[in-house]
Amino acid sequence: MLSSTAGETDVPLLEETIGENFARIVERFGDREALVEAAADGDPAAARRWTFRELDHDIDRTARGLLAAGVSAGDRIGIWSPNCAEWTILQYAIAKIGAILVNVNPAYRTHELVFVVKQNGMRMLVVAPSDRTSDYVAMARGALAQCPELRELVFLPAPTNAGDAAFTAGEPESGDESTWEALAARAEEVPASIEERAAALSPDDPINIQYTSGTTGFPKGATLTHRNILNNGFSIGELLGYTEEDRIVIPVPFYHCFGMVIGNLNAFSHGCATILPGRGFNPAATLKAVQDFAGTSLYGVPTMFIAELALPDFDSYRLDTLRTGVMAGSTCPIEVMKRVISDMHMEDVAICYGMTETSPVSTMTRLGDSIAHRTETVGRTMPHLESKIIDPGGDLVERGEIGELCTRGYAVMAGYWDQPDKTAEAIDTEGWMHTGDLARMDDDGYIVIEGRIKDLVIRGGENIYPREIEEFLYEHPSIQDVQVIGVPDEKYGEELMACIILKPGAEPLDADAVAEFCRGRLAHYKIPRYIDLRSSFPMTVSGKVRKVEMRDEAIERLGLAG
Repeated sequence: MLSSTAGETDVPLLEETIGENFARIVERFGDREALVEAAADGDPAAARRWTFRELDHDIDRTARGLLAAGVSAGDRIGIWSPNCAEWTILQYAIAKIGAILVNVNPAYRTHELVFVVKQNGMRMLVVAPSDRTSDYVAMARGALAQCPELRELVFLPAPTNAGDAAFTAGEPESGDESTWEALAARAEEVPASIEERAAALSPDDPINIQYTSGTTGFPKGATLTHRNILNNGFSIGELLGYTEEDRIVIPVPFYHCFGMVIGNLNAFSHGCATILPGRGFNPAATLKAVQDFAGTSLYGVPTMFIAELALPDFDSYRLDTLRTGVMAGSTCPIEVMKRVISDMHMEDVAICYGMTETSPVSTMTRLGDSIAHRTETVGRTMPHLESKIIDPGGDLVERGEIGELCTRGYAVMAGYWDQPDKTAEAIDTEGWMHTGDLARMDDDGYIVIEGRIKDLVIRGGENIYPREIEEFLYEHPSIQDVQVIGVPDEKYGEELMACIILKPGAEPLDADAVAEFCRGRLAHYKIPRYIDLRSSFPMTVSGKVRKVEMRDEAIERLGLAG
């Protein structure tokens, strides 16, 4: 049997814009809670809350403010901010008027910001208040001075009830700058209804640009349509069994598809409430949000769940309202999955896999799948999508054989913004998105990701898939988290290094101790030669471990030839 499969088609695709879908939801669930933003000081009584009708009012007011500011359909409007309620409001306001939301990575600095602004011709940038780690206001002004296409900065307000955190919101210094409040106040300059603009929009219009977190070269702007991301979010919610009774805790960033598609679009297309624990991920704040606001679903990458489970006072949190959630970004160690199900009550937690260029989810586990399916695979092909696994020549491989995973269907991006050559490299003439991931498919259509093609370690002619070794090392009683990388070696070409985070109180491990643990249980060439004990891993904003950065650090520290 060949490695090719197609998802179910019994639930039809939504042939509507994001604004049209939201209007239907508001009509059905207007008085239900839609959005809760936890107070920074943790006081549940100080949280900001919106019903769907209240949220729709603020979205429309912001949309009319954008129209008054001269924003046209197709204009690129950037948001450069950690998670906050205004992020959600802007996402939907822009969708209603047909502009294009550009997600700007909160970790960017001026040079990277300028590149993104110039690459897509951004007209307006909505800017977070400065904090102790990032002077967003000053960097945005630097970009404004360097980019003539950027006409206006809009400064978001500082969070209320910020506790000990220090925030400084931008104060306008010229006609090129305004505040969020001033933008919304401009709504009075245009008619109360934006129906005429909304009626001119198509589900196939581009609505979002997300820059891939590349590790080499400049990032590329994946351009996504209403049809892409609305249907992807909706399909995920259908497979999770979401109803208007669900309350989704979202500690993952809106900057990435995980937050704005698997989070917002998924939730709102089902009438669910979204709960924001904070501006960035904090394990204690996340569990407190579940407890304080009766979360039924929790999102995160595996390292987030590992951090939550490792809290010294984990047992003090009331988490029994949880039933489901989503893990994505990387595979989940089986022992972590068992604890998430038993200790966090997330019996129906699902694994999602994909990439920004596929809106993002192309495969997913299903309700009732075994723990093995949720730790060893990334599930089956999503509804209305196709998957195949091919060899380097482009031919399908047999089930069980390893090759490159490709995806086709409604979720594949419109292309990279203004980069047709890069688009052609990623999407072939038959519409298949080439993921760059090594995978295999079993007889039931479940897909196992073996790693990135670029992460494959070739030692003395042997192909080594780091994930296999990582899964084995998670069994060690002292290891909390582990990532395996390849480093240069004169004799074998590459050697293995295990980068390890130890459990609290565990005795340090060295290469000999790890080798002894592996001996007789792993082939000799799979035993790591080097050990790197760390307190954390370098991560992208979307929660993926930056193995390339760890490899570069190891090469420099060990004095190896790159």
